[in-house]
Amino acid sequence: MPARHTRSNDAAIGWRISSTALALCVMAPLIALGWFALQGSLAHWAHLFDYVLPQALANTAILLLGVGVLVACLGVGSAWLITAFEFPGRRMLSWALLLPLAVPTYIVAFAYLDILHPIGPIQTWLRELLGYSSPREFRLPDLRSLPGAIFLLGFVLYPYVYLSTRVMFATQAASLLEAARVLGESSVSAFFRVVLPLARPAIAVGVSLALLETLNDIGASEFLGVQTLTVSIYSTWITRSDLAGAAQIALAMLVIVAFLILMERHGRRRQRYAGTSRAQPIRPYRLRGGAAALACLLGWLPVIIGFVTPALYLLNETIKYMHQVGSVSDQLIASAYNTVTIALVATAATILCGLVLAWTARSVRQTNGMNLARLSARIATSGYAIPGTVLALGLMTPIVLVDHLAGRIVQALGQASPGLLLMGTTTALVVAYVIRFLAIAIGGIESGLARIPPSMEQAARLLGEKPAGVLRRVHLPLLRPALAAAALLVFVDTMKELPATLMLRPVNFETLATWLYAEAARGTYEEGAVAALAIVLVGLLPVILLARSQLKTAH
Repeated sequence: MPARHTRSNDAAIGWRISSTALALCVMAPLIALGWFALQGSLAHWAHLFDYVLPQALANTAILLLGVGVLVACLGVGSAWLITAFEFPGRRMLSWALLLPLAVPTYIVAFAYLDILHPIGPIQTWLRELLGYSSPREFRLPDLRSLPGAIFLLGFVLYPYVYLSTRVMFATQAASLLEAARVLGESSVSAFFRVVLPLARPAIAVGVSLALLETLNDIGASEFLGVQTLTVSIYSTWITRSDLAGAAQIALAMLVIVAFLILMERHGRRRQRYAGTSRAQPIRPYRLRGGAAALACLLGWLPVIIGFVTPALYLLNETIKYMHQVGSVSDQLIASAYNTVTIALVATAATILCGLVLAWTARSVRQTNGMNLARLSARIATSGYAIPGTVLALGLMTPIVLVDHLAGRIVQALGQASPGLLLMGTTTALVVAYVIRFLAIAIGGIESGLARIPPSMEQAARLLGEKPAGVLRRVHLPLLRPALAAAALLVFVDTMKELPATLMLRPVNFETLATWLYAEAARGTYEEGAVAALAIVLVGLLPVILLARSQLKTAH
């Protein structure tokens, strides 16, 4: 028994060390970023404050404000429409409103730049309808603008707000609305004075997630000509070769990220007051005639703009390209292979690291160890809030330090220096993906572990099973659904990730996302549409999972 107890303690220490090491790996880019930014001279800061930061900060602030207002209106409005009213097509619309999540923002911008081009199909049709013959006589406002970016990003990211508020509205008590009506409030007044205040935590969470995605965006903003902080980091590093300046801009972006996280935490602090568990849910009011038609129109409009139109455009362009050319190029096939391969490797590594962190937080029983394990898991989830450009920039120094350390060790052993082992390789890209999406894996695995009663683990231990054996023979079989769902989400997000891939990919290494970015930068849309359609089709998988969970919640 003492020997077994010693082995158990050794195993627990090993799990804690691994968990702490993973948390430190997540924090390393931010520490390195701050250190590197401080190495820049005061001239860097003066130049940034005079010529770069004012415009980039103003554009970023206006973009975040506009997108925040738009996603809040679209998300809350659509969630209340689905919850409070019954009309034809409501059941289908309840999950169709999630479809824009399958289309990355840079793909929507890529599609609409061609659709709304002055000589594109929409404006050409409008001129023919109105009797104009030239774009000089009639043209719509230019999409390459800050309002255009707000419009497109808002119609793509509103499902974050819809998802959180839909669940909140579905579980709210009808008695609260009935009490308000009895006290003399109208339907509109009851919505603004009762429903919205109760749903405020869910709205704050959804808006914060949408704004974090907006801050992470680089493709859509650059395609639409909006100089945000993210675009400024990329151009400062890549175009001007000014790494210190890019790090300093990244620090300014992290201040905004911290503010958004604090806003989300502040919104969630009162979430426990949002509803009652045994109350009767809201019954939808049946609409008829013109009211039902208007509800259908308003409900499907975000889906048409955010998903149907760009998806149909990509499908049409892909069919046209395949009809004209007959096959895709070898370079595009290689990009697809690179995308799937690196996404599989990154997914496996992310799930493994997430399992270590989640299992350690659950299994270590000592008070100090448990506190440290939980802290490590929470720190590891912070990587998802770091924009891809900031993460890639912060990884530069740790990766180079590891390369130099490995070179010195090899030289100490009497061998020739191997050069750079991680920098400029797919390994650095995988590390960035793991840090960026580790929160998804931890969240999915923790939710799966929460459904497994501790008594099962205790029974296995009483039967003589070691902690590793309990994990292998008891928990892993029960965790398969949670692991599969988390792996799917990580895989899809890895395929769609553009900022970190652009900045850390090896030379001549293309993924579908970077291929599309290059095609749009060159103004060629043929093969870019094929790559974009492939990303959208893969992105539909997690949306289907979310739709199924939505239907279960609503019913």
